[in-house]
Order: sequence, then structure tokens, then C-alpha cells
Amino acid sequence: MKSLFTSFVCLFLMAMNGFAQTDDAIAAKAKKLHFSSIVLDTHIDTTPRLQRAGWLFTDEHPDGAVDLPRMKKGGLNGLFFSIYMAGTVTGPKAVADSIERIAAVHKLAADLPNEVMLCRTAADVKLAHRQKKIAALMGMEGGHMINNSLATLRMYAELGVRYLTLTHSVNTEWGDSSTDTPKHNGLTDFGKDVVRELNKLGVLVDISHVADKTFYDALAVSSAPMIASHSSCRALSNHPRNMTDEMIKALAAKGGVIQINYLDSFIDEPLYQYSLKTREASRARMQELGGFTPENATKVREEMAQQFGPAPKVTWEKIIEHIDHAVKLVGADHVGLGSDFDGGSMPEGMKDATQLPKLTEALLRKGYAEKDIRKILGENTVRLLGEVEKAAAGLRKK
Repeated sequence: MKSLFTSFVCLFLMAMNGFAQTDDAIAAKAKKLHFSSIVLDTHIDTTPRLQRAGWLFTDEHPDGAVDLPRMKKGGLNGLFFSIYMAGTVTGPKAVADSIERIAAVHKLAADLPNEVMLCRTAADVKLAHRQKKIAALMGMEGGHMINNSLATLRMYAELGVRYLTLTHSVNTEWGDSSTDTPKHNGLTDFGKDVVRELNKLGVLVDISHVADKTFYDALAVSSAPMIASHSSCRALSNHPRNMTDEMIKALAAKGGVIQINYLDSFIDEPLYQYSLKTREASRARMQELGGFTPENATKVREEMAQQFGPAPKVTWEKIIEHIDHAVKLVGADHVGLGSDFDGGSMPEGMKDATQLPKLTEALLRKGYAEKDIRKILGENTVRLLGEVEKAAAGLRKK
């Protein structure tokens, strides 16, 4: 009897050691995969920090989510700096402020030529990766910043802007937002001209933030694949900023990519319902504080917790659920990463760029092929950039 028990214990310990070795092997494989891949995030709101006196991109900061040291620790080697301002800032001021923000990204690349490369094309991104530099791109978050001018849009493209989010959180004069009362029934005729001009310029049409009808109007007009630079799946969280399954399928059918957003209120239905309960009080308090900033968002959330009770907890695994849902719908060729880092509250375990290797390891453990993980991490976005450039070249020949 003792001999049988001893044998059982030995077999058990051997099995556990085998599991541990397998677990370590997966972790090592995931690390190698992650740090050898193009990891390209299509929406990061760190840009205003570049404009702060005394704030250095080369320093590791205790707050926020993105800086050069933390990018290196997390293997994030490409990003779209968001050129953002509130949709209520319009006219010449929106243009002037946008140029200042664009200039900050240009200055970053000029100041750190051995670390950061300003990229405009898919080829640029690949070159930056070969040279082990950060690929810095720019996306303009809100069509209000073109000031109803195609000439201004062309100027932004010349300055390196590679996507235009057609609307932000409020309607423009030519397009409806997902979080405003519909005014135009989607895109106006001028809004459709904006889409056509983006196609000619080789600039991505970004449909994050737009109303559903605006999405379908843009889809019908665009001759090139489109991007959702930072949106998640409405089937998992019913936030209007997310995309329905039908929208995701339609985007992919035209060659586009949905870039999964990490913001906790976008990826978790209980937290979204909580946000609806606190919405009016949150908006009023945000206005009192002078408008949205990540810092104000944190303060408002703390105050709402005191008034309405603590918000539901959300962990980083929800990001994987949204990635997996989208992949099951349209395949790994049409899914990417658009974190919204520095744009709001992140789920637990994904507070900053250092946490990104978790995503690669989790996908590997779910059985994803390495080639598909590389696509999701960044290759899909690079491919999309190239396809839009090619489509624009074709339009110019006509």
C-alpha cells in the first residue's frame, strides 16, 4: 500500500513539474513573439503631455500610460499619437490648436532621431521596426478640426496625419456622432466629399465615434478600406461607441480593421450600465472642472463612487474577450489594437504600456497561431496603411 501511495505521489509530482515546464515554455514563447513583432497601437492620447513644459517623453512617469521607457518595457514599438481636442472647439482655433499638437509630435521625432521615427507610410513603419525605432504616426480625432475645409484637410495630410476620425463625441456640421442626437441622418453631401478626399490623399477613414448611419454612409462612399481606430464590440458591451456584429462584418468585408479599445467602460457591460446611472452628474461635474482631461476623468470617477457607490471592477481579460469575439466574427486579418491609453480609465492589470505582453501570452494560451497574433499586434494595421496608399495612387492615375 505504501509503495502504491509513493508511486502515486511521484507520478503526481512529475506531472506537476511537466505542467510547470509547459507553462514556462509558453511564457517564454509569448515573450519572444511579442518583442519580435510590430506592436502598433492606433490610438494613444499622450500627445497633450508632449506639450507640457518639463514633461519628457524619455522619462518614466508615475502617472499616465505611455512614455519611452514604458513602451520599451512593454514592447510597444509603434503608435498613432491622437491629435485631439473637444468637439466644441471649432473654427480657426481648432485648426491652430491642431497644428500646435502636430508640431509637438514632429518635435519629438526631431529631438530623438535615434529613438523615434515620424512615419507616413507602411514602408516607413517597417523601416522603423528594422532600425529598432519607435514608429510615430498621427491620427486626427474629430472632423471638426478641418473647419469645413478640404484644403485644410489636405494640409493635415501633408503634415503627416494618417487618419481622420469623422466625428468625435458631438456632431460636426457634416456628420453625426454616436454620442450626440442625430442631426444629419449620417453624412451630409460635404461629409461624403470628405470621405472621397481622404481616399484621394491616402489617409484612412476612421469610423470610431460615428453614428451607425454615418458608418454605413462612409462605407458606401469610400473606395478604400476603413479603420475603426479605437472601438470594441457592442455584443459584449452595449456602449454606442462600440460596433455591432453587422458593422464589424461590413467593415471587414471591405478590407477594414477594428482596433479594440481598452477603456473599461467600453469593454464591460455592468460598468457601462453604471456609467449610464452616473452620466448626468458626471457631465455636470466635468463641466465644472473645465472639460475632459484624463485627470478630470479620474477625479469625477472618484466623486461618483462616493455619490452612487463604487463602480464595478473590470480586469484586462475583457480586452481578450473583445479581440476573440471580433476574430470569431471576421477572422484575425481584420482585428488590431487601439488602446485609448491616456484617454480614460483602463481595466485593472492594463494600467500602462508595460502590461501589453499579457495580451500576446493570453492569445497564445487560447490557441491562436503565432502568425495571427502578429497580425493583431500590428501587421494588419501596416497592411491597411499600404492598401489605402495603393488605392490613393490608383485614384490619382484616373
